[in-house]
Amino acid sequence: MGSLFSSIQCAQDTGRLTPEQEARFQQEGILRRADNVVFHYSRDYGLRRNETREYRRASILVTPRTVLVHKNEKVGLEILPGSRSYDVHRRATRVLIRAGGERTGETWSFEPSSDADGWTRDIRAVIRSAPANPVTPSAPSLKTRVRSSPGRSGSAGR
Repeated sequence: MGSLFSSIQCAQDTGRLTPEQEARFQQEGILRRADNVVFHYSRDYGLRRNETREYRRASILVTPRTVLVHKNEKVGLEILPGSRSYDVHRRATRVLIRAGGERTGETWSFEPSSDADGWTRDIRAVIRSAPANPVTPSAPSLKTRVRSSPGRSGSAGR
């Protein structure tokens, strides 16, 4: 019974990164990190007013240069300096990160265990910072688009 519980608990862990990712973020300086968070993910499809909503367990990491939402080494959302197609705001105790334009886009929202204002401020600082040398992620994504630099996006496999 103990090993069954351990395997279930291990399957829910979302905070593991590759050694390369870990080294990169340590070098950048980790400001905030939350593992095994339940995100509300939604994607809207513009004029059709269709929306997809899901709950996704993932982790979030914020450095002065990067915001990364990931499930272990799989990238769900990566924001780099100068990414202009992103916005962040608060709704009560939730932090909402919006990617995309007025008609289509996706939203990742989560409720940090504390300091939602600080999370919002630090994520906004990455969005508003000057462009730097973007690093393109090499890991597969979490069913969503990964932006490696402003104006470029790649489709993710499922």
